[in-house]
Amino acid sequence: MLADALLAIAAAGGTAVVQAAGTEAWTSVRQRAARLLGRDAPERERAELERLDQTAAALEVVEPEQEAALRTRQEASWQTRFELLLESADDAERERLADDLRALVEEVAEARGNGVSGNTFQGPTAFQVGNHNRQDIRFGNGA
Repeated sequence: MLADALLAIAAAGGTAVVQAAGTEAWTSVRQRAARLLGRDAPERERAELERLDQTAAALEVVEPEQEAALRTRQEASWQTRFELLLESADDAERERLADDLRALVEEVAEARGNGVSGNTFQGPTAFQVGNHNRQDIRFGNGA
């Protein structure tokens, strides 16, 4: 079982991949995600590139009323792929992979000019990227 921080970065990674699809950042994010998930195996990397292309193609042709549901499914799918990647690594490699995934998330956040949004976290998890961030969170009736 992954620590909450690793689950959070996997969720942020899934969201980042979907948010990058169809943007100027897509080419770079696509390559980084495939390299990360391929783990230095060319055939696995090619398979990941195909999956990434399928995601982008599906998001490109989706009907507007179905877009939110498709994005949610795609984010969950990529989150799961990143979780499996992190779970399969030893401690040292897991740390390197998490750093690479954080860099991918930061790239998307910078390209979008804001943070990655739309994640759902279960438990006491927070994840924030970028430099000099300020975040004000309020819960309850006065929020």
